[in-house]
Amino acid sequence: TMKDVRGDTAVGCVLVLTAVVLTATGAVPFPKPLGVLADARGCHLAQFQSLSPQELQAFKRAKDTFEESLSQKAWSCRPRLFPRTWDLQQLKVWERPMALEAELALTLKVLEAMADSSLGDILDQPLHTLRHIHSELQACPPAQPPAGSQPRGRLHHWLQRLHDAPEKESLGCLEASVMFNVFRLLTRDLKCVASGDLCV
Repeated sequence: TMKDVRGDTAVGCVLVLTAVVLTATGAVPFPKPLGVLADARGCHLAQFQSLSPQELQAFKRAKDTFEESLSQKAWSCRPRLFPRTWDLQQLKVWERPMALEAELALTLKVLEAMADSSLGDILDQPLHTLRHIHSELQACPPAQPPAGSQPRGRLHHWLQRLHDAPEKESLGCLEASVMFNVFRLLTRDLKCVASGDLCV
């Protein structure tokens, strides 16, 4: 189907997710601002205000399988890549899709690598769902931030943190951080962006 084709091609877009924004701290790659209006032409984020029980169950199976594999390992990850204070409601409405896209990009990158190694087929459905979400997010028209606005403050810190994670985090900690964050991504961050101005 067309959704499947768009979902599959989204993988190739992961490496070109970001536009370079020059800030006071140097050249840092950030996703371009995306719109959040569910009724905009080609933008259908409202469908993600809640996922189906079947989709969530597929993610739960993958997470449970991953947790079972962790019981055989000794590991400690500090500080957390996604701290408890990570809450998209703290961002301006036009900033939230940027944070979500960066979060999705990292999640896809890590889970795709895990599918090729440790978890295999159990990640097929979760990856299909994430690719579909990502393609729909990219289909949204650019948001209109206030004139002269650039990612800074909390958003800048979060985007920088996600961008640096593959180089700064160990593979085990990166996998654990992404897997344990996936339900927050789906039930809180995605829902918030899909709700637009109603996420308060």
